[in-house]
Amino acid sequence: MNTLRDEEKKRALLSRLARVEGQLRGVQKLIDEDADCEKIAQQLTAARKALDKSFYSMVACMIEEGRTPVDQVTNMLVKFS
Repeated sequence: MNTLRDEEKKRALLSRLARVEGQLRGVQKLIDEDADCEKIAQQLTAARKALDKSFYSMVACMIEEGRTPVDQVTNMLVKFS
């Protein structure tokens, strides 16, 4: 099993995910307040892109650490992206 070992990168990833969580709470509030569907869609898209960026940041960290074989990183990218 691979884990993130770089504490600074781990904190950065957790911080990014906290922002995504805030975005999702904002989407929930928009829905609850009967906001325009286009505005909700825009915010959902922003949250999805932020999650994608978090994923690729984590993959980059794995590659930089050099502990994960290239074929395993490739398989993970195919499976989850």
